[in-house]
Amino acid sequence: MKKIYISMFVLFACFFSGCADDYLDVKQTETVSTDDIELFNNDNGAKSFVTAIYSKFLDWDMSSFGWIGLASITSDDADKGSIPSDLGDDKDVLDALTYNSSNPSAQSTFNANYDGINKCNQALAILPKLDKANADLRKRLTGEAKFLRAYLYFTLVKCYGGVPIVDHLSSLPISAEDKKMQLTRRTAAEVYAFIENDLNEAIAVLPNKSEYAASEKARASKGAAYALLAKVSLYQKKWQKVVDYSNMVTGYSISPDYAKMFRLEGENDGESIFEINGVGSVPIRGISGYSNTQGVRDSWGWGFNQPSQSLVKAYEAGDVRKDATIIFRGTTLYDGRVIPHLYKEVDGKKEIDTTLSPRYNFKAYSSAFTDAWETDANIKCLRYAEVLLMKAEALNELGQTSEAIPLLNQIRKRAGLGDTPAVSQTDVRKAIWKERRVELAFEFDRFFDLVRTGQAKAAFAADKSKYFPNGRVFTENKNELFPIPDSFIRISEGMSQQNPGY
Repeated sequence: MKKIYISMFVLFACFFSGCADDYLDVKQTETVSTDDIELFNNDNGAKSFVTAIYSKFLDWDMSSFGWIGLASITSDDADKGSIPSDLGDDKDVLDALTYNSSNPSAQSTFNANYDGINKCNQALAILPKLDKANADLRKRLTGEAKFLRAYLYFTLVKCYGGVPIVDHLSSLPISAEDKKMQLTRRTAAEVYAFIENDLNEAIAVLPNKSEYAASEKARASKGAAYALLAKVSLYQKKWQKVVDYSNMVTGYSISPDYAKMFRLEGENDGESIFEINGVGSVPIRGISGYSNTQGVRDSWGWGFNQPSQSLVKAYEAGDVRKDATIIFRGTTLYDGRVIPHLYKEVDGKKEIDTTLSPRYNFKAYSSAFTDAWETDANIKCLRYAEVLLMKAEALNELGQTSEAIPLLNQIRKRAGLGDTPAVSQTDVRKAIWKERRVELAFEFDRFFDLVRTGQAKAAFAADKSKYFPNGRVFTENKNELFPIPDSFIRISEGMSQQNPGY
C-alpha cells in the first residue's frame, strides 16, 4: 500500500522522534495511505494536517529543555541554575560556551525543527488533494503551513547559519536529486530568500488576526507573517524593509499591563501577534516540561535557566518589567504563592542556602498548573512591542533618529519609565539594544541579538558572577553559530561541512 507520507530525512530518520500527539487529539497522519485519503477529504481532515504542525511546537525537543539551554542559558540573561551537581545533561557547557558538535541540545533543536518542516511539507503536499474540503479553508491552511515552515527555518538559520532547504517530501527509493536536497547545506542568504518567499505567499492567503474565530486565535495571521518578515529583514540589516513590513503590522496595540501579558489572562491579547499556545488540560496539551524545568527548585521545579545578576542590573529603578520577569526568593507571587528562602545551619546559625538559585523565570510560570508537566504557560514569539522596537532600530540606522525616539519612549512608558535621555544616533542605538534586552528577556532573543549586533564578545566578558568570576569567553568566528550535529555531518557524505571551530 503506497503511503502519502514519507519521512523527510529518509537517510537518517532514526535521528528524529516520531510524530507527536497533537494537542487536539487528532489521529496521526503519518500512516495515511492513498486508499484512506478520503477519510481526510473534508474540512476537519484538512485542518488536522496543519494542527499537527502546531502540535510539534508543544514537544519537549522543540520548545522545552534543549531549546531553553541553547537559546537562553547561553545568553548573558541567564545562568544554568538548578544546583551545582545537576548539570542538566549539557546545560553546564552551554552556560560556559564550551559545547561541541555532539551537543545534545544543538542536535535535538536541529532535529525537532526539521521534524516540524517535515509536517509542513506533508500538509503542503496533501492539502491540494483534499478537493472536498472548503477551497478557501485550504488556501488559509496552506498559508499557515508556509508561515510555520518559514518560522522553523528562521530558527535554524539563526542557530546554524546555512542549512539544507527541504521543500518537499521525498519518495522511496530516494532519488539522487532529493538526497542532495536533504544533505547539502545552502547558504544563509539562500535560506533567508526561501523564508521570505514562504512568508510572502502566506501573506497572500492568510486572514488578519481579527478575522479568526475565538477558538482559532492562536493560528498564524497576516500580521504574524509581516512581523516575521520584519524580523527576518532586521537580521539581514535590510533597514528600509524592516520599516515597510513593520508598517504593515496593523490591528495590534501595546497592552497596558506588562505583567499580565504573561499570565493566563494575557494570552493571545491585543499585543500578541504569534505565540505557542499551551493549554494544560486533558486532552489538550501544554508545552512539555517548559514550566517545570524552569520552576522554583525544591518547590515545584528543576530550577534551570536562572535569571542572571547581569540581567537584574540591566533594569532601571522603577522598571515594572523586572518583577514581572523574575521570581525572587522571599517574595509572594500575584496569586498568593509564597516563594520561601531555604536555609541551612552553619556553625549553629541558620543561614540562607546560597547553593540554590535565588531567581527564576516568571514568564514560564503557571498558576493553575504549577506542579504539572504540561502547563497553560504560553511562549510569546512575536509581540507588537518588538515590532515597534524593530522599527525604531531600523529608523535610527537609516538616520531618522528623531522618528525612532518616540517609538522607544512608547515602550519605556509602559514600563513605568521616563523618556530616554539618548539623542544621538549612537546613543539611541545603544538605548534600543538595551530596551530589547529588558523588554524581551526570556523570550529567546538575547543571544541572537548579541550576535547580530556585534555585542557578544564584550557582553559575555562583562557577565561576571559566582559561576564565572572573570566573565565568559565568547570566541569570535565560532560562537556566533551553534554546531551542526555531528550525526548529520557524518551522514552527509561530504555534501555538508561543519561550522568553523567545531
